Amino acid sequence: MSAPKIIIQILITGTQIFGKALLEASRQAAKNAKHRPQGAMGSDVAGVGNATTGSMTDKLTREHRMTVDEAHLILNAKRGDNLEHILQNYEHLFKANASPEAPPKTGSGARGMATPRHSHYLQSKVVRARERIEAELKIEAEEPPSPPPPTSEPTAGGS
Repeated sequence: MSAPKIIIQILITGTQIFGKALLEASRQAAKNAKHRPQGAMGSDVAGVGNATTGSMTDKLTREHRMTVDEAHLILNAKRGDNLEHILQNYEHLFKANASPEAPPKTGSGARGMATPRHSHYLQSKVVRARERIEAELKIEAEEPPSPPPPTSEPTAGGS
């Protein structure tokens, strides 16, 4: 066989293989788009359950877009910490990420010096973390303590 004929056959075969792979990938993408994992909603936090069922904690997680554990990590607090300690951490982080009132003067001597970065994004994360913890504490305060689980004692009639 001649070289041009071999090159054309290779191109045709390669195009067929690529076309079949592309077709299969598009079929799989369509399947994936139709399938939703159990309990997942379109824009909900992954793995939280659907909006009509679930615990109050799940609803708070969807509403605040943050779990309680994330909020504690952001505010550098432990689960058992009191609200006062959490608020102290909140104040510190909020102020640390706030924009300065007057921008620092920059001159030729100030070039190359590192200036602190102030982030509206980080500040908003700190605020949402505080709101999430406060919401969780409010729910815990409102809920009556759950009754102890029933014990399985043998009945007097016995079987």
